[in-house]
Amino acid sequence: MNMNESGMQTGSSFLEEIIRESNVDIRACYQCQKCSAGCPVVSAMDMYPNQVIRQIQYGRREKVLGSKSIWVCASCHTCSVRCPNDIDFAKVMDTLRHIALRSGIIAGEKDVPVFHMVFLESIKRTGRIHELSLILRFKLKTRDFLKDAGLGWQMFRRGKIKILPQVYSARREIKELFNTYEKGAAQ
Repeated sequence: MNMNESGMQTGSSFLEEIIRESNVDIRACYQCQKCSAGCPVVSAMDMYPNQVIRQIQYGRREKVLGSKSIWVCASCHTCSVRCPNDIDFAKVMDTLRHIALRSGIIAGEKDVPVFHMVFLESIKRTGRIHELSLILRFKLKTRDFLKDAGLGWQMFRRGKIKILPQVYSARREIKELFNTYEKGAAQ
């Protein structure tokens, strides 16, 4: 492993993988911490956004992919907007989630990846989210049937959760987007 004068790995395969898959050059990060200062969910993270970037630069794959932070990220793009070097950090976090799922690394937040997959499966199948089927699939996979039951009932009573899904005319186009992505990811 070669190190440059700032202590970053040069030729780090993890760094190169992130740059290649996200198409975001995170080597431009000089740790100003504006991404972390503006993040609305930083209090729930085990590593601040700037620390995630630094760990990638150091080549610490397992630490980053096993972190809670990549799953807690709300992808609100506040970090990306605040970055003086125009680093699309939200895109990097999304890339990290995909790599973590592919790698089979156990997430620091165990139910979030399950929700992530159920959410995407729901969109692929129907073209949009149907909350009731999303909740049911998530509860079946996590086996945590009673957690949030009171909140779910209140949402149902207020009409926030519909029994039947809405018909969405662009369902085929959405499914085709997923198929195109999956074919590209397999190559």
